[in-house]
Amino acid sequence: MTTIEKSSKKVSGLRWPGSEGPSRAAWEEEPSKAVKAAKSATLIIVVLAVLLPLYTIILTSISSQSTITNAGGLVIIPGEITWDAYRQIFTGGVVTRAIMVSVGITVVGTILSMVVSVLCAYGLSRPGTLAHTPLLFVLLITMFFAAGMIPSYLLVSGLGMIDSYAALILPSCISVFNIIILRGFFMGIDQGILDSARIDGASEWRILGQIVMPMSKAVTAVIALFYGVGYWNAFFNAILYINDSSKNPLQVVLRSYVLQGVSVPGQIAVGQGVAASLALQMAVIVVAMVPILFVYPFVQKHFTKGVMIGAVKG
Repeated sequence: MTTIEKSSKKVSGLRWPGSEGPSRAAWEEEPSKAVKAAKSATLIIVVLAVLLPLYTIILTSISSQSTITNAGGLVIIPGEITWDAYRQIFTGGVVTRAIMVSVGITVVGTILSMVVSVLCAYGLSRPGTLAHTPLLFVLLITMFFAAGMIPSYLLVSGLGMIDSYAALILPSCISVFNIIILRGFFMGIDQGILDSARIDGASEWRILGQIVMPMSKAVTAVIALFYGVGYWNAFFNAILYINDSSKNPLQVVLRSYVLQGVSVPGQIAVGQGVAASLALQMAVIVVAMVPILFVYPFVQKHFTKGVMIGAVKG
């Protein structure tokens, strides 16, 4: 083996018999034990920073008044366990109705937002479509310049959507940022595949439904998660446009109970006791968190790939 060949092999990071070069490239060297320990400690701290508040909230929500009083607030060490807080919020009917409203808004809003965003992004990703550049320019303008709260309220009021569920969906139906992400992914699909489908007689609707969408599961799953979390956590539109308290979503009820200290209505059966106020607040927080925690594992396998869309490729 010549000297040039050995040198090239050393640069590539491979060890050859009799050579004294490193077994891997300099930037791929195995970290020292101190670096590994620091990384492990950092990960442990991050995990604890995430799990400890969740643990405290859940434990406080199922703790009795005496346990909360002894702890001086949020409970860290388990004491007397009771489910009175959950019984009370579900017996009263307010939280149950708010959950149904939030679920309906989230499901309908996410489906509507995904349909509009996918159609818009696919149209903008195809060269030569009608008014391609002007429409894209108009969308981009809305990312930097917003009408403001008062014009938005006047528009919703003029359309007759005050105190209706449509006011909780339509004003936030489209996210230009999500459309741009979808458009970038659709533009990255091999044009030859789409041209072959057109030659075979497939329409644009069939190409979108049977070719583009199956190839876009990762990005659509992540965008759907973004829309879903946005609808589930939204409360400002309800504060602005909803006057009937029976139409309030869960986040508005959560805001009333936790931040404003409004008492939770509802009676519990005799002998079960009355839940502590702090336990009720934490129970409502838990109820608001559960759906997102339940949905995320089903989307997580697509999440890593989806969030990397648009990243710089090496």
